[in-house]
Amino acid sequence: MKKNMGTTDRIIRLLAAAVIAVLYFNGTLTGTLAIVLLIVSGIFVLTSFVSFCPLYAPFGIKTCKINEVK
Repeated sequence: MKKNMGTTDRIIRLLAAAVIAVLYFNGTLTGTLAIVLLIVSGIFVLTSFVSFCPLYAPFGIKTCKINEVK
């Protein structure tokens, strides 16, 4: 797996996951929506740690800086 996520993308995903977790544990999010959002936030955390998003790969999206050899 090649890295395809930049630092900003990773931070935004971690912040979104944290907000979802706080809303869930405060009781603001409940029911099926809460479970789906918790799963999504878990995926956000996992992809942030490995710096690879499988949804970016088929579309050729890369948010990380590429160092070109000159």
